Amino acid sequence: MNKKKIIIELTEFEKLEELSTQDRSLMKMAIEARKNAYAPYSSFYVGAAIRLENGEVVIGNNQENASYPSGLCAERVAIFQAGAKYPKVTIEAIAISATSKNHKVTEPAAPCGNCRQSISEYEFRQKKPISVFMMGETGKIVKSNAIADLLPMAFDGTLL
Repeated sequence: MNKKKIIIELTEFEKLEELSTQDRSLMKMAIEARKNAYAPYSSFYVGAAIRLENGEVVIGNNQENASYPSGLCAERVAIFQAGAKYPKVTIEAIAISATSKNHKVTEPAAPCGNCRQSISEYEFRQKKPISVFMMGETGKIVKSNAIADLLPMAFDGTLL
């Protein structure tokens, strides 16, 4: 029997001001995007902002539906929009921020499994890592250098 250890390296920032100007701007766009989320059922508002290598920023926010599986998370709204609008442009980073009407979100909001898989597809396709910045409404910001760190042993097209 062989055992394999997976180590994930994350960077924590105590406040937005610790981020580079470019990354702080991206997170502020994610915070702004969450204000337009449609979340009447969960009252959990998520915004995402994606920075492309051409300097464009694409935003998304969660869009709920009374038929719950029909809704879509902010990260997938943004990544699919980026893929549709800029299909050949490399994605550099994604910033995610969440808030709730039910409680104060003080811990970073990480992408759900479906979003991790969707972002992973783009990272695999472009053969370059996508940095992921995550935060709640307030508090620390956590950075992952690649979605692969958040989804080790990801399923990809090479397995088909």
